[in-house]
Amino acid sequence: MSLTESQIKMMQEDISADLVEMLMIKWNCSMETALGMLYNSETFERLQDAKTCLYIQSSGYVYSFLEQELTTGKFA
Repeated sequence: MSLTESQIKMMQEDISADLVEMLMIKWNCSMETALGMLYNSETFERLQDAKTCLYIQSSGYVYSFLEQELTTGKFA
């Protein structure tokens, strides 16, 4: 089964929303700060690249890469 571009975009947006919420809770920061953290990350770049297929993973799985990147400065 192949997904349409629209379906992929929706999945990427859903995960992004979850990641922002996780950042706000776990890093105790505002939505604006969480959005900046996400949008300026390599994790977000990879999530937006459909070839990586990160959009089919769970939000928690993708968050583990983001948290690693934010704490070490490197994408795992």
